[in-house]
Amino acid sequence: MDKNTHVVIMAGGIGSRLWPASTPETPKQFIDVLGVGKTLIQLTVDRFRNVCPVRHFWVITSAVYADTVRAQLPDIPEENILAEPEARNTAPCIAYSCRKIASMYPDANIVVTPADAIVLDSAVFERIIGTALDFSAHNEAVVTVGIVPTRPETGYGYVRSESAEQGKVAKVLAFKEKPDPATAEKYLASGSYFWNAGIFVWRASTIAGQFRKYSPGIAEIMDRLAPFLNTEKEAEALKALFPQCEKISVDYAVMEKSADIYVIAADFGWSDLGSWGAVGMHIPQDESGNAVVGEDVRLFGCRNCVVSLPSVKTAVIEGLDGYVVAENAGSVLVCRLSEEQHIREYSAKR
Repeated sequence: MDKNTHVVIMAGGIGSRLWPASTPETPKQFIDVLGVGKTLIQLTVDRFRNVCPVRHFWVITSAVYADTVRAQLPDIPEENILAEPEARNTAPCIAYSCRKIASMYPDANIVVTPADAIVLDSAVFERIIGTALDFSAHNEAVVTVGIVPTRPETGYGYVRSESAEQGKVAKVLAFKEKPDPATAEKYLASGSYFWNAGIFVWRASTIAGQFRKYSPGIAEIMDRLAPFLNTEKEAEALKALFPQCEKISVDYAVMEKSADIYVIAADFGWSDLGSWGAVGMHIPQDESGNAVVGEDVRLFGCRNCVVSLPSVKTAVIEGLDGYVVAENAGSVLVCRLSEEQHIREYSAKR
């Protein structure tokens, strides 16, 4: 472990596509969506435990989730749990957390990761993160982690690299938005396009310079906040200044503008679990392709279904093919998997 390494876990999203398991009150990063006995944020911490000491772990989340983070991650220092007063997307979130770390550890080399993805091959993942950290430590570079695509996925953004070689840091040529099916097929065939996992590696000084150059408005607000960091007035100043930041992703604010972006790609069994279909791919399936979480779920004549009923005493389901069935706190979802992209809008209607 390098004494300069820090890990920032972003845990402020609401995971609306996994309704009703994931709700604004308890979003997916704080639930055991796979039925493995740990929540997604706990799994995220576990996969980084060999990267740096726990005192160098930081979680940035909404103020309304701060107590949940403390309860689920009791070994992370309380002062390392950073509470956003208002959601402003990933650029302000990252700018604040990295400036906070830099104020205490000027030489920090930082990994930023979402809280709600899974990784199946931890050994490969650790090697990739280690290589990225070594590169960022010796270069004025931002390194993003790419995932070797295993299918023509239309639900992820892509990174185009100058090299198709896995496990090596290469220059990024372009970021691409979520493609249509035909374009996704071309990306898969080319070998030089990777899924954008939203995992970034950089030195604190490097990302500060990137914000100053490509997102000066956010950098200026961080400059105004800086005198209050690590003082009793930090929370008050953050509440006043943070909502003034532009609501923008770090991809738009920095990544798509900068010439200093690199990517390192590998296949380590990554998924952002952004849909019930994705969840079902990571739950053991029966001989009919059904993925089930629940104590007593009885399926008759069902095929290719995702069933999440962890708090239901007994469930009997007959004759469904290609459906998601989920329940949480009295809310029930029964939806064709082919229509799951509409779950967010379905659940929002009253």
